[in-house]
Amino acid sequence: MSLEHFSIVDTTLREGEQFVNANFNTEQKIAIAHKLDAFGVEYIEVTSPCASPQSFEDCCAIAGLGLRAKVLTHVRCHLSDAQRAVETGVDGVNVMIGTSTYLQKFSHGKSIDAIVDLAQEVVTFLQSQNVEVRFSAEDSMRSSLPDLFKVYEAVDALGINRVGVADTVGIGTPHGVYGLIKELRSRVKADIEFHGHNDTGCAIANAYAALEAGGTHIDTTVLGIGERNGITSLGGLIARMYATDPNSVARYNLAQIAGLDSFVASLVNIDIPFNNILTGFSAFNHKAGLHTNAVLKNPTAYEALNPEDFGLTRNIQIAHRLTGWNAISHRARELGLFLDDQQIKLVTEQVKTLSDGQQLSLDDVDQLLRGTQQLQTAGEGMAWARH
Repeated sequence: MSLEHFSIVDTTLREGEQFVNANFNTEQKIAIAHKLDAFGVEYIEVTSPCASPQSFEDCCAIAGLGLRAKVLTHVRCHLSDAQRAVETGVDGVNVMIGTSTYLQKFSHGKSIDAIVDLAQEVVTFLQSQNVEVRFSAEDSMRSSLPDLFKVYEAVDALGINRVGVADTVGIGTPHGVYGLIKELRSRVKADIEFHGHNDTGCAIANAYAALEAGGTHIDTTVLGIGERNGITSLGGLIARMYATDPNSVARYNLAQIAGLDSFVASLVNIDIPFNNILTGFSAFNHKAGLHTNAVLKNPTAYEALNPEDFGLTRNIQIAHRLTGWNAISHRARELGLFLDDQQIKLVTEQVKTLSDGQQLSLDDVDQLLRGTQQLQTAGEGMAWARH
């Protein structure tokens, strides 16, 4: 199955603003928008202009940047919100309303029939304004399927651009997401967008399942930041797609991901997690002797992702008790040293023994290698002198 035909709706400037540490100013928002555009996302979603006076001004500013990406804003399914959104000059408006019994009871208090009437009113208005329109059922994964499909089919009959499936509390599983979107695909003509939260650690897997089932658009944020544990991360989605087929993400500037992650991390005052996909400090580090031996021969033995394609490098860790002599030999060659196998194995045993009692650095290993080379050179010199 080809999964090349999908679009990224990056919502770092909307969902990402809901992250506990996020408080982007206008300058920062514009900088993020430019970086996302340089990476190549198809859509950039910004906070509702109804959120605050500054949010309205920021929405107008980003809509006016002349980006290649389409600029969207995200509003409640209220006619007044939709009218305010159009005033900002955005390319599209994403409207949403909760369809689960939880949100019907504790959020807006509307019945499914009332939701359908309201959705039809708001979508019809937006279509008259020549903007792209998406309708999303908030808390889709906990909504009654008959209710959910009733609402989706009503807006689809209007010729809406996209309908959105939102795993708002992150309870979805890949199997469940696949089944829902597969059924929805058979019921609507519109494109299908998926917004998946990561409360139970399934956001990337769920996003991928959505695409497998016929979804067309995936919501992401840089580093996955967002409400609570956030949503599908931009780098994570890209890595997942790349591992399936590098051609599916060839249109994006992959080398921009590291800079995006670092920039946003600095703005929200967090460290990039050690195991963050692609950009965590351990992402392309190899340590065990068995692994490093194979990686030195062919990196694909233990890598599904080529770091060079992302502007990154791999690191072979050798200063530890798990090291192997092939890795030590490789380091000797990097240093321009010429040691035979017996000498390399001797140094390897020295590294293992020393590591049992202390933490070694690469410099320590280099000193052992250079010391062995010096002994060899000195021995050769003495042998020459005797002759």
